[in-house]
Amino acid sequence: MDQARFEASLAGGTPPAGLSEHLQALWWLGHGEPERAHHLVQGLEDAGAAAIHALVHRLEGDLDNARYWYGRAGVPFCGDPPEQEWQQLVQRFVQ
Repeated sequence: MDQARFEASLAGGTPPAGLSEHLQALWWLGHGEPERAHHLVQGLEDAGAAAIHALVHRLEGDLDNARYWYGRAGVPFCGDPPEQEWQQLVQRFVQ
């Protein structure tokens, strides 16, 4: 799946079948449901999940927790608009 198809799928009510947990979390974030995204990445231990986790907390306004997760992801706190960060993360996982 490419980024355009992924973003177009947000018009539906559920993520497309076969998405990784990372892309499912990003789908729920893009769909405006950060709680569902948080639930998906909470149990994952990789840097990509930590980056998504950081964005979830950033969107919630919990910046201290977001900083912790950016550190776990091995990246600096993101200063880009959240929508742009979301798009960059989607691009990372659709490839």
